Amino acid sequence: MNVEKGCCQTAANENLVEEINRLKKEKNAVVMAHYYQQGEIQDVADYVGDSLALARIASRLDDARIIVLCGVHFMGETAKILCMDKKVLVPDLNAGCSLADSCPADDFKRFIEEHSGHTVISYVNTTAEVKALTDIVVTSGNARQIVDSLPRDEKIIFGPDRNLGNYINSETGREMLLWNGACHVHEQFSIDKIVELKKQYPHAKLLVHPECPAPIRIIADVIGSTAVLLKYAEESDNKEFIVATESGILHQMRNRCKGKTFIPAPPNDSTCACNDCSFMKLNTMEKLRDCLRDESPEIIVDEELATKARRPIDRMLEMSSKLGV
Repeated sequence: MNVEKGCCQTAANENLVEEINRLKKEKNAVVMAHYYQQGEIQDVADYVGDSLALARIASRLDDARIIVLCGVHFMGETAKILCMDKKVLVPDLNAGCSLADSCPADDFKRFIEEHSGHTVISYVNTTAEVKALTDIVVTSGNARQIVDSLPRDEKIIFGPDRNLGNYINSETGREMLLWNGACHVHEQFSIDKIVELKKQYPHAKLLVHPECPAPIRIIADVIGSTAVLLKYAEESDNKEFIVATESGILHQMRNRCKGKTFIPAPPNDSTCACNDCSFMKLNTMEKLRDCLRDESPEIIVDEELATKARRPIDRMLEMSSKLGV
């Protein structure tokens, strides 16, 4: 798992960086940022990682009084579930997730009841209420390995991402029942434009997140979570890469892989050259500073709900540790 301390500072944000660092010290706060955040937020964060890495970090944070999760709402919820004794803040409460929204808890509960006798596996991109209905939570970094570790005859419901579920089924030979949800960012990549890019950059490796639809995965050179794609880019001798996931990851790739070229895969929208998550980009340096200063907005999770939602997260962390992912 690739997790690094935020390091670089830009001249334009120097005053904001100083304010944020001062407030972190005064408030005994830790800032964690997802790879999809804006580059300057990644640079000022204490820890940068994917969903699995951030969950692991949150579960081990003993000394901090405050956690600021720069990501989307479900990530803040996950941190709070793992750290009920801490104040968990997010820079913008409106930073939601189209994938989490595609799986309302009441509808998912009915789906589970209609298919009794199934183990319920939910992607981490879900609300606390959905996690509470779940047996095992997974991330894109461990989903395939966790599913593959279960008995071959075990009946499984997988939600909410149909593309990730289809990918796991194809890789493991399973026939999991899939909830029909998807991430709007990964759904928007244009297969035609990616094919054109591959013609322009014939030596480039195509790096694809498993939330992408099957046609894009079929032409991929590497399929994996953000952490897996980042590690591959670091270790590969190749010099050019086309990257089909949210464009924020390119910041880390360019920082860690000097001399290599990273081209964002374009969406269907002809006006855009890269694919951003509008929810992730709601977080800004100013909002990060303000939420540290005001200790708001705060993530609140009911204690009973948190207890139920934590069990499948703990099971994921335990299984991941045993499986070495």
